[in-house]
Amino acid sequence: MSYQSRFKTINGMEVHFTEWGDPQKPTVVCWHGLTRNGRDFDIIASKLAKNYYVICPDTIGRGLSEWSTNPENEYCFEHYSNLAIALLDHLEIEQVRWVGTSMGGAIGIQIAGTTTHQNRISHLVLNDIGAGASENSPKDIEGIKRIIRYVGAPPVFNTFSELMNYYKMIYASFGLYNEDEWNHFTKHSCRRRDTGGFSPDYDPNIALQFQHEEDLNLWGYWEKVQSKTLLIRGEISDVLPLDVALKMEQRQNCQLVTIPKLGHAPALNTNEQISIVDNFLQL
Repeated sequence: MSYQSRFKTINGMEVHFTEWGDPQKPTVVCWHGLTRNGRDFDIIASKLAKNYYVICPDTIGRGLSEWSTNPENEYCFEHYSNLAIALLDHLEIEQVRWVGTSMGGAIGIQIAGTTTHQNRISHLVLNDIGAGASENSPKDIEGIKRIIRYVGAPPVFNTFSELMNYYKMIYASFGLYNEDEWNHFTKHSCRRRDTGGFSPDYDPNIALQFQHEEDLNLWGYWEKVQSKTLLIRGEISDVLPLDVALKMEQRQNCQLVTIPKLGHAPALNTNEQISIVDNFLQL
């Protein structure tokens, strides 16, 4: 299934997204993680497009979307959520099924847990992201601390192969299984620097989001979510602790699925993982 690459100016910022399938079919939004972009969903989007219209945006500061000139205030869940709603309004889409990996799932929680937007998301897939720490978890979740250590200073490499090897190291727990997948992953998340080297394709200022402490505690939003929810957890995840996942599972209409041997965050690239998501979206 082929896709279209589109750019739209939303709330004064140019947002890039890929679209798959027939716009007359029900819509699935796939939203990526903190340092990633919408091309992470190419495999699952191509499969879901048989029954859905699928859109995969690049959050501002990532991929082909515009970088913010006001990063202290705009790199945060509130701004991302407002952009997502405005994009849906621009495309005249009333209700969606939402598949969010890591940060993308957190944005989904915020939208679905906001009273004025509760009906916009019918099905919410949270791929290895929780609503925050729990009473039994450390105040700072280990995986969040790990991400903070590298996100603000993306390295520069002389060659594409060196960048790919770096990605293989820091994203080993995603579950990419062959050279073609790693090549695709790297090709769609790299940029040339002025020095000629290769670097990840995000604005280093996205690290400023961690100054927004409210983005690390979404329990207030989670309590208001009415969407049917699928919570996917990598078995060895250091971002979604097991006790947090079990606490979230207690909410009505929330089911928890664990992906064996993977950590943060399953790539949703295998037939088994795609079937888990697809079957849920059809409920």
